[in-house]
Amino acid sequence: MSIRLSRRAALISTAVAAGGAALPNLAWAQTSPDTRSDEEIAAAADAWVQRCMAAWPDQPAVSLALVRDGKTVLAKGYGVRRQGKAEPADEHTLFAIASNSKNVTAACLAILVDEGKVKWDEPIRTYLPGFTLSDPMVGERITVRDTLSHRAGFGLGAGDLLFWPNSDRTRAEVLAQAAFVPIEDGFREDYHYCNLMFVVAGAVIEKVSGLSWEDFVQTRIFDRVGMSESVPLARLADPKKSALPHGRVGPPLRYQGPMTRIADSIVEVWNWDSAAAAGGICASAHDWAKWIAVRLNDGKLADGSRLFSEAAAREMVKPNIVVSSSNGPTAELPNRAVASTYAMGLQVQDYRGERLITHGGGSPGGISATVLIPGRKIGFSVFTNAEESFLLRALRSGLSDIAMNKVDVDWIADSKKREAEGIEKSLKAAAEIDAKQAAGAAPSLPLEAYAGTWRDPWYGDIVIAPKTEGRGRNRKTGLWLRFTHTPALQGWLEPYDGETFRTRFPDKREEDAFVTFKLENGQPVTATLKGVSPDIDFSYDYQDLKLTRMT
Repeated sequence: MSIRLSRRAALISTAVAAGGAALPNLAWAQTSPDTRSDEEIAAAADAWVQRCMAAWPDQPAVSLALVRDGKTVLAKGYGVRRQGKAEPADEHTLFAIASNSKNVTAACLAILVDEGKVKWDEPIRTYLPGFTLSDPMVGERITVRDTLSHRAGFGLGAGDLLFWPNSDRTRAEVLAQAAFVPIEDGFREDYHYCNLMFVVAGAVIEKVSGLSWEDFVQTRIFDRVGMSESVPLARLADPKKSALPHGRVGPPLRYQGPMTRIADSIVEVWNWDSAAAAGGICASAHDWAKWIAVRLNDGKLADGSRLFSEAAAREMVKPNIVVSSSNGPTAELPNRAVASTYAMGLQVQDYRGERLITHGGGSPGGISATVLIPGRKIGFSVFTNAEESFLLRALRSGLSDIAMNKVDVDWIADSKKREAEGIEKSLKAAAEIDAKQAAGAAPSLPLEAYAGTWRDPWYGDIVIAPKTEGRGRNRKTGLWLRFTHTPALQGWLEPYDGETFRTRFPDKREEDAFVTFKLENGQPVTATLKGVSPDIDFSYDYQDLKLTRMT
């Protein structure tokens, strides 16, 4: 999962060649000398984080890594690892950094490119013979660069249900099922965030190197950079050293209601072994500061040796696809970019006339952001252990302004305003959803008529069966729906309106879905799904499921 992304915001549909994307004409502003000391910048950043924590008092923990000119200016934890407990977070606390892992996967491939074992623009089939996708042309032509650039033509979050929420599938099984995930749009035409293709990129690393993705990251990245605290997989993160996941699980819907701890370990809600290359890493601020320094120094390590070449460093931040384009900042949108693009595992955009290299990350119970400002040789990452997207917005924007010495927007006030507006809309939508169910028409058939095994070409089977639970007044009879590869996605399937039902998953950390059946000759034969909540994370890609009744 990533920080919530707009599904189709300002995408440009120009065809993109393998080497680059069409962009508006931009001239980067000359960076004026910054005479502030490291201590002054650190003090301003520290004060800003504390202000943000005070504005969002139920945020358990935040961690900040700030680097300037190759030095760690500030690595610090704030708050507590576990809500309500005196367990302070510090610079050594591990956070799930989710999709901030993507630029590490790109760096792994850069190492292999430098060694002559991989080429950015070579088809995936060169390294994974027999690789195919639902569009044979795309399967034949897709390259390493494409898998890292979100431009293969898949819809937003396509295929994520293969590994999100925690799934029983292996990497090999996810890779095999990728061949059946529908491709909605033109190849290399538009940007649609796609974790699935990073799984493919990880498979290339494994095939070419002979190492698992996690062993490659550990031995070729972490050990060389000196990142001794970080781990490539969430299951390796010691809960006693980790910022535990927190979030809002209702009522009435997910991302609403009071803040609560949602797991006693990161892996409980974020076991991404099967998709580790897309978001598996857990890192501390102390360690991640070293990684920021490597990225800002174009692959050069502290001892002067190279992790990857300067040429590979440049290639990884060369735009490959346009994310969005606009006329630039407005009073309402002061941080809007003229052009936002995606390179390989990193986003590249303008902000205040300067180039920013960024990425976000999101897992259940934690979101994060990285910002690099190459023209100033400064960068930072901020990690959190809750899902407060507007807090992260305030942190990211405020810290960017501090790093650039251009502080003139109250990002706390701006984010609080947007948060209040969003909550109001969400609560209204939730009430409308419940009201429609209360007034909804009954199904046209007896409930047992909808029971059976329902199959989607890429996900697999979803089983609907009659169920009775409890006794006496607590007795409940109805339909029970179960995603066969996703243990958390099982629960009651309630009538909603006519042939549309809705799930009620007992695990409130998960998102419910509408299920709409299509009848032929008086019998349900196919079904489609859609998320219930207007705030649903895009990785619950229910809308991509097309079910056919098997029994």
